[in-house]
Amino acid sequence: MSKQSILTAIRRGLKRGPLPEHQAVMLQRRMTEHPRHLIPARSRLPHAQQVDLFVRNVEKEFGSVARVADMEAVPGAVADYLAAQNLPGSLIMAPHPELRAIPWSTRPLLEIRQGRAEATDAVSIQHAFAGIAETGTLMLPSSPQRPVTLNLLADTEIAVLRASAIVGAYEEAWDKLRAEIGAMPRNVMLITGPSRSADIEQTLELGAHGPRRLHVVLVEDAA
Repeated sequence: MSKQSILTAIRRGLKRGPLPEHQAVMLQRRMTEHPRHLIPARSRLPHAQQVDLFVRNVEKEFGSVARVADMEAVPGAVADYLAAQNLPGSLIMAPHPELRAIPWSTRPLLEIRQGRAEATDAVSIQHAFAGIAETGTLMLPSSPQRPVTLNLLADTEIAVLRASAIVGAYEEAWDKLRAEIGAMPRNVMLITGPSRSADIEQTLELGAHGPRRLHVVLVEDAA
């Protein structure tokens, strides 16, 4: 069924014809201009302070962060985290060009497979599109280079994020998505800390619907 036929069926059900021209213009303007709502003052900071706020909020939400100087330092940070958590060195990694260009061979004990995650994968490495400082949230749009399964199946998710990709507010993250990707992806995941639930007797349980650990390797590439 086409978009037009769906809208026609809705209008028929509402017993309403096409919108008057002034209403159609108003709605079209709203969709193209993306008007702002109230943005929290806590995110209105210089970029360096936004990065610090992002880190604090990730840690507040039971995640962890390792800050590294450049992409070359990512393998060491990943290996150190796995050792500290007593996790295996076998990883499933998103086939993103930036991740593939990292010199993983400097840590030969890491066994890296690229592609979609399987239920048996313990640790995944994902490429983060953006970080949102106001809540410590990662924006992860789906694509062949960022499989969604890496965000859901592995018990531990490691996200590699450039500091330059951190923005203050959600609205700015959506602006970045529109500017850099254009068409809306099939799926956009917003992840704030590890998966958790307190539905049963109000007891917090990590890993309820996805990874029980979220670790961000933050590459300090911002001026």
